[in-house]
Order: sequence, then C-alpha cells, then structure tokens
Amino acid sequence: MIRHTVVFKLKDQVDSLGEQAFFNAVKELTAIPGVQKFECMKQISPKNNFDFGLSMEFENAELYEQYNNHPSHVHFVQEHWIKSVQDFLEIDYEPLVN
Repeated sequence: MIRHTVVFKLKDQVDSLGEQAFFNAVKELTAIPGVQKFECMKQISPKNNFDFGLSMEFENAELYEQYNNHPSHVHFVQEHWIKSVQDFLEIDYEPLVN
C-alpha cells in the first residue's frame, strides 16, 4: 500500500472563487482508477504555513504510477495545480514491515 499525501498553500485568498474552482477540479481525481480513501482536508495547526491537505491510498506502486501518468492527473497538474498552488510538500508512505 502507498499513501500519497500533499500539504499546500493556494495563491488565491481563502474562500475565493479561485479556491472553489480548484477544489472542484480536485474532486475529479477521485475518478482515476486505483484511488482509494481520498480525503481533502483543511489544516488547523499554527505549526506550519500550509492551509490544506490531500491524502489518498493506492494498493501498490504500479497503481500509484498509473495515477501519476493518468491523463486526468496530468491535466489537473498543468491546468490547476501549477496555476493555483503557491507552496507544497508531498510525502508518499509505505507501511513499515515489522
């Protein structure tokens, strides 16, 4: 299993039309095959400057790679992410094997 997470700050002001359009586009990522346990969250801690987070899981590395190369994801990155996101941190996790 791979958990793909990203925390980010948008260029637009909170509650703006640009923010609404961005999150409408984010929802379309859930239709990409392999995406499981999708969550979109608002960051509430004062410990960092990010405002939002996305999290999703993939059964394996192959499905995660297919997601990254899927035309809908590529379109989202080019048309929404690059234009809307000011700063971000991406982390991909695999469970520790005990």
